[in-house]
Amino acid sequence: MKTLSFILQKEFKQIFRDKTILAMMFVAPMMQLIILPLVANFDVKNINLVYVDHDQSPYSQQLIQKISSSGYFRLVDAPFSYKEGLALIEDGQADAVLEIPEGFERSLIREGGQALGLSIDAINGSKSSLGGAYLLSVIREFNAELDVNVKAPQRIGAVAKLNVATTHWYNSHLQYTRYIVPGILAILLTIIGGFLSALNVVKEKEIGTIEQINVTPIRKWQFILGKLIPFLVVGLILFTLGLTVMYVVYGIFPAGSLLTLYTFATMYLIAILGFGLLVSTYADSQLQAMFIAYFFIMIFLLMSGFLTSVDSMPAWSQVVSRFIPVTHFVSAMRQIVLKGSSLVQLSHEFLYLLGFAIVLNSWAVWNYRKTS
Repeated sequence: MKTLSFILQKEFKQIFRDKTILAMMFVAPMMQLIILPLVANFDVKNINLVYVDHDQSPYSQQLIQKISSSGYFRLVDAPFSYKEGLALIEDGQADAVLEIPEGFERSLIREGGQALGLSIDAINGSKSSLGGAYLLSVIREFNAELDVNVKAPQRIGAVAKLNVATTHWYNSHLQYTRYIVPGILAILLTIIGGFLSALNVVKEKEIGTIEQINVTPIRKWQFILGKLIPFLVVGLILFTLGLTVMYVVYGIFPAGSLLTLYTFATMYLIAILGFGLLVSTYADSQLQAMFIAYFFIMIFLLMSGFLTSVDSMPAWSQVVSRFIPVTHFVSAMRQIVLKGSSLVQLSHEFLYLLGFAIVLNSWAVWNYRKTS
């Protein structure tokens, strides 16, 4: 233990001596946690809509006003022909073209129906599908409120009606920040823990101090543990600051136990730091370590369920995602913060993280080449 304490003193002095590293570890992640949830928002709004009104009737004007007041659409132009509207989509100035045919009001009153033309730019698949769904919803609501339908004579006999009451559990107002902020905090821990621990051992190799350490009676597990513990402490401090920002800036306080949250954070940090230390045992320079860590962290980011649901991925990628520690930590974070899940309910995720921590750190100790 005395040997380990000397290593820890050296590591803490080395960390706090470098002001740039301190800024990277604390200031940069907090700025990212404040800014990223504001821009990483998948809610589709401000859809640029062009309408071609061939009818110019009161009903067509009511429809346009209904669409513009929904809050999802921005009316950018009203050309005289569909061809002009399509040219605006091709130029990137519009996302959709709504064409109201001539005789729109007359057909609604006399024939009880009328088709509309809708063309949507589908380069952005999510924006086009959601934008089209929003527009169809507004049109259906407009149709139900038409005077010709409201004042229409009722059918003879009682008509059964079904009313569906919807309740959104754990995020009643469907605030996207409540879903994305815990995930961003998990990703920031991954980046800081993975990169800094990967560069730490390699830096010893580049400046030559690793040779001095190798000729001492320090054991391999003591060296790896001495590298892991300081970054674990720093990671937990960063996690605490992240929870503070999450509450102060976004008003999100964990619904579950803080002890459960810190238990998962500690186990995850041990696992991801083990990954970084493993990378450092294979790399010979900081540049190599950065490229290796970047390659894996990008895979972790894209396949962890942070941006897209794991259930929506192909079957093979769902299997791969189970072997990524970030997947289990992001899932646990969201369930603890939003749902209030306990350690017993998340025991499956915790056992995964425990397994990753044991495997990655044991591999790092085994692969560290020490010459006596």
